Parts: sequence; structure tokens; C-alpha cells
Amino acid sequence: MQQLGISIYPNHSTAEKDKQYIHVANQYGFTRVFTCLLSVEQDNILASFQETIHYAKQLGMEVICDINPRVFKDLGISYDDLTFFKNLGADGIRLDLGFTGNEESMMTFNPHGLFIEVNMSNSTKYIDNILSFQPNRNKLIGCHNFYPHRYSGLSYDFFIECSEKFKKYGLRTAAFVSSQAATFGPWPIVEGLPTLEMHRGLPIDVQAKHLFATRLIDDVIIGNAYASEEELKRLSQINKAKLTFNLELVDSVSDLEKKILFDEPHFYRGDVSDYMIRSTQSRVKYRGEAFPPHNTTDIKRGDVVIESELYEQYAGELQIALKDMTNSGRTNVVARIREEEIFLIDSLKPWDKFAFSEWDG
Repeated sequence: MQQLGISIYPNHSTAEKDKQYIHVANQYGFTRVFTCLLSVEQDNILASFQETIHYAKQLGMEVICDINPRVFKDLGISYDDLTFFKNLGADGIRLDLGFTGNEESMMTFNPHGLFIEVNMSNSTKYIDNILSFQPNRNKLIGCHNFYPHRYSGLSYDFFIECSEKFKKYGLRTAAFVSSQAATFGPWPIVEGLPTLEMHRGLPIDVQAKHLFATRLIDDVIIGNAYASEEELKRLSQINKAKLTFNLELVDSVSDLEKKILFDEPHFYRGDVSDYMIRSTQSRVKYRGEAFPPHNTTDIKRGDVVIESELYEQYAGELQIALKDMTNSGRTNVVARIREEEIFLIDSLKPWDKFAFSEWDG
């Protein structure tokens, strides 16, 4: 199951505000909460943690608590007794800094059934080492870091390399996206809180679509707080299983072309072209229908086109342009992918299914 999550930081907010945010997110289908336990010096902070966590639990949400190594030490907690976190109400703990592998393995057998979440943002053999100690894989999960400092986030290639290490073992994975409306996180520096640096300035739904499209990330969590209700709504509308592009239609698009765009299933044909992604079933289904030429301007990367009847047996075929191309005068440019999403076409692989929705932004 793929989940959407939010983050709360009781050290920097109030229980009432956090609960209100949790409530709204839960209404939009969010089922996971990430939080950081950064200080145990004030009883009121712990009380706020408990109040907020228990509220999230009442709504059926899963709560994972990130543990600062200093706090672990201050609490006098050993890896073989995690009762404190059970009493706090958490479903699991995230270890930003791990142990030797054997300790993590032992922790996955804790009697409270807590998840042990480990840091995915490294290129070492850390996860291989943990697995060599035969952990309870049902209680071992992974989550990437987030990065508040601009330009410090992970590169895409490194992110893929790290994520593949976890996914090859079938472990549940998570990564962070960044709200453009949020104003705080766990640290004083707040320049967004994404995992991937390339996501920092992108709309939140585009970030999430990209993470899901990698097929390496199960859970997508908003790193900073508080995301706007509009952002929560956008994320709730994402098809996690099938990459769905938002389209801006041209004025002259026909009803039949709209039907092909939005009502027909699409898949990336397996004989790959450098210039286009072809979805060809519409030309079969609508053979003999009228596809008069109407908008035959030159084609730009990110345009969605449907061949006109001047292309004879190709009439009705849908394509996504991967490169700029000269239009022969026989191809109708019917829509354009939302500019911020155009890079997502590179995530599609042969035989992938995809869809379109009309952009209302």
C-alpha cells in the first residue's frame, strides 16, 4: 500500500494547531505522520507529543518518530527496550544514525511491534549488513532524509542508487516532498524540506508524481509544515499507480480528440522512438472517424498530438513529443503537458500505462 504523509514538529508549534493540521490531512486521505523528538528537557513538550500522537492514532494514522541520537542517550534508552516509544503512542521509530546492524535486527523483534525505520540516504552496504543479521523484515522499513539547506538535497542518480538498495529486498520505502506554503521544520533553516534537490522549487503534486513514478518509493511525506489545504487536495488526487499528466488543451480540440485524451486507456508502445511516445489503440478503435487537420503548428517537447486523417492509417493515433519536431501539416497538436510536468515524460518506460487530466490551475 502506498501512503501519503505529513510532518509535525511539536517543539515549534502547539498541540491544537498540529491536531487541526492532522484532521485536515486525514480528511484528504493522508494516513501517515512523521515527527521528530528533538528535546526531552521540557515535560510540556512530551505532553504535547503524546496528545498529538494519540489524536492521530484515533484517526487511524500511523506515526513514526525520528530520534535524535542525543535524545536516545538522554532518555537512557537501549535498543533492547523501546517501551518509552510504545507509551508515547508511536507506531515506530526512525534511526537517523544506526548501530552495527545486529542491534537494528534485534530491534525489529521488539515485543511492542514497533517499526524500525532506517535511513535510506546513503550509498553504503548498511541495509545489506542489517539483513545479514536476519531481522524481522515485516518490521523493517526505510525512509530518506530531507534537506532544509538549498542545494544540499540528493541528486537524482544518487537517490535512485540508494533507493534500489532497499527496494531489491522488497522493503517499504519513503521519501519527502516540500510544501511551497509551509513555513517551518525541525531546524532554524527553512528553504524547503525535500529529499531530492531538483524538487525544491516544484509544485508539491509534481514532486510526488515523480517519486511515485520511480516505482522505488511507497510513501510520500510532506517534510515541512504546514502545507496548504490546496496542496493536500492536489496530493490526494494523484493516481499513485499510473502517471497522469495535467494538460492544457488547445482551443480547437474536438470532442472526439478529448474523448481519446481523457476516456481511452493509454500505454507506451514497446517499439521505442527517440522522438515520441506512441499510444496507438485509439487509431484502431476510431478507424474511419473524421480527424480533420486544425492545429498543425510545429511540435514542441511536451506537446500531445493526435494524427489527422491526412496521415491515413495513422489517423487517431496519440503521441507525446519527446523532442521538438517540424510538423508535416498532417498532425494536430491538441494539448500541452503542464510545463512543470514535462520532465516526467522521461519517467515513462515501454509498456507503461499513463493517463491525462485537464489542468485547472
